[in-house]
Amino acid sequence: MSNNTNSLPLYEKTWIKHKFSRVVDSLILALLLLLLGYRVFSHDFYTFPCFVAFLCETWFTYTWLLTISTKWSPAYCTTYIDRLLQRVPESELPPVDLFVTTADPELEPPIITINTVLSLLALDYPANKLACYVSDDGCSPLTFYALVEASNFAKIWIPFCKKYNVLVRAPFRYFLDEDVANNNDLPEFKQEWLRMKEEYEHLCHKIQNATQKSIPLTGEFAIFSKSHPRNHPAIIKVICQNKKCLSDKVPHIIYIAREKRPNHPHHYKAGAMNVLTRVSGLMTNAPYILNVDCDMYMHNPKTVLHTMCIFLDSKGDKEVAFVQCPQKFYDGIKDDPFGNQLVAIFLYIGGGIGGLQGIFYVGTNCLHRRKVIYGLSPNIDDENGRLSQMERIFGTSKEFVESAAHALAGKKIFAPNDNHINSFETAIEVASCGYEYDTNWGKEVGWMYGSTSEDLLTGLKIHVRGWRSEFCTPNPIAFMGCSPQDYLVTLSQQKRWASGLLDIFLSKHCPIFGTLFGKLQFRECLAYIWITNWAFRSIPEICYAVLPAYCIITNSSFLPKELGLWILTTLLVTYNISTLTEYLLTGLSIQTWWNNQRMARITTMNVWFFGFLAILFKKLRISDTVFEITRKEKPSTVIENPGRLIFNESPIFLPGTTILLIQLTSLVINWFGWQQPPIKSKDGSGIGEVFCSAYVVVCYWPYFKGLFGKGHYGLPLSTICKATILAFLFVHFSRSSIRG
Repeated sequence: MSNNTNSLPLYEKTWIKHKFSRVVDSLILALLLLLLGYRVFSHDFYTFPCFVAFLCETWFTYTWLLTISTKWSPAYCTTYIDRLLQRVPESELPPVDLFVTTADPELEPPIITINTVLSLLALDYPANKLACYVSDDGCSPLTFYALVEASNFAKIWIPFCKKYNVLVRAPFRYFLDEDVANNNDLPEFKQEWLRMKEEYEHLCHKIQNATQKSIPLTGEFAIFSKSHPRNHPAIIKVICQNKKCLSDKVPHIIYIAREKRPNHPHHYKAGAMNVLTRVSGLMTNAPYILNVDCDMYMHNPKTVLHTMCIFLDSKGDKEVAFVQCPQKFYDGIKDDPFGNQLVAIFLYIGGGIGGLQGIFYVGTNCLHRRKVIYGLSPNIDDENGRLSQMERIFGTSKEFVESAAHALAGKKIFAPNDNHINSFETAIEVASCGYEYDTNWGKEVGWMYGSTSEDLLTGLKIHVRGWRSEFCTPNPIAFMGCSPQDYLVTLSQQKRWASGLLDIFLSKHCPIFGTLFGKLQFRECLAYIWITNWAFRSIPEICYAVLPAYCIITNSSFLPKELGLWILTTLLVTYNISTLTEYLLTGLSIQTWWNNQRMARITTMNVWFFGFLAILFKKLRISDTVFEITRKEKPSTVIENPGRLIFNESPIFLPGTTILLIQLTSLVINWFGWQQPPIKSKDGSGIGEVFCSAYVVVCYWPYFKGLFGKGHYGLPLSTICKATILAFLFVHFSRSSIRG
């Protein structure tokens, strides 16, 4: 190998200058500032509607500043696997521990989990360098049974995938395409393909039967007989062990259900990840950890090689803490009616953050350095001070402290014995619910506690220490997953994000402190503020949405006159053209763009508002936040009327229904001319307020249909009655404010 080849970088980072986008973004900012200036110097500035509009528009300007700072300098990585394999022989590739987390066999069916596991086991990576750890926070014998059966199937699935260079290595996706077998010219391929399909169908049938019938809790399942999902001892089972460490066999598979007791906090997913980290540290202690949710299967089998190009590059080795791959969904409903596909935001915002200190950690599809998870800061060679406090930091297990010392020292693997997969007594100890007491777990090491958005908080702490992260977007895309298939699941997910993110901003982990007292770069700080302020955005959006109705009811105006109106009109037209252009360039449809714009308004004014209230109540010690698991649909599930909003009696639908009824009431008042006479003839409401009110109704059209819908497609009568009362009170107090 030539010296020239050795000197070539394993990956390159390219910054892209979207000149058109920058010009348009700058124009929008200039128009926002002009609008605020016009408001301040207008004679209507001190009227109630105009003053409220000014406050809301000030917030929108602040948000836009954060947005353009975040997306201003997009950067993407290009990786060179051929250079990596020339420089690092396969036998010297670093080991990787694979973490898969699941928490509820009903909300997260085991058939989804085992497909994710099978796709990871069949990676284009030496099997003796991989160990797959599955965390079952539901302590379900069904999940364990499914993994045992899947491990048997893996013995024939992995050789098949590697023999025929199969691209999609999650069986439930691979066998959807019947043409694969017909288009292959190899005579033995079709026969083997049919055999593999039959074996997979048999596997699914066995898991389905186990789901419908109770599993006999005897033999290796006996430990589940006295276990409850929230009250059970730690359970660790080695399902498959690559005893001879052969590169072409099935990797290690380890099942873990950490101990749970009613009176001990378990810290949700962050707690599960920390147990996985400690148990894997004892058993294999790989220097890299791949973290995947149970529903995100590996779509590109060379993904780990792509990420290793970044980690093993001379520059990346010193600076990069984790490599994040984007999320993409295989089951997205046409035109994204719920606005949860996140395609544009990952491309524009994700790429923009990638050009700063690095992409956020989003909780899945991410490869970490173990030593960084253990709290190591960059450019620190001497860890003697840290090593002297290892027991206080990592806990009382001497065996685990020794493994942590190996990881921090940069040794590739720590093995207590020849087989690596032993030390069960110690593993049970570090998986106990009391092990973390008086340690730094969840505070300075491991996944961070204190927020239901533990992923973003963990990444923030890593960036504050001075590390960078990279955004890896190989072709084909690294991971595919399932997205929420109904509106209720989308609401639950968005509420958890909004409340958890705001909780971070209002805590000691606020990104502002990370810049003032840590090594978080300024623009990276602004990006973190942008995302952690999502819930705050609900207040100005709600106020701005009801302003047109208030002005129609009181016959007043919040819209600027003459020049100011032209500024506002140009601003709205420019913004919509800009966002529509981004969607079209991404390959999305106009309908997708509109659905995302509409759902952004609904989500902000309903779900994020409740996220704001949840943290407000938490800070007032009225109630605490709860981690809600997102339901994942089985691969064969057929959704009735996909894309149509469904409702229930949750109070989360009350703000939107109230806003809709307020708009409808104001439009009726305008139609029949029931407004109060204006204080000044030229200050009354006009066509502008009517247009704005009608626009809000159009955004809430799914709610409008819900007023007359039946079953779960209709808004509950109790919600409509409560919203009617609130709308009546709004109209009453609006009219009273004029009389006063």
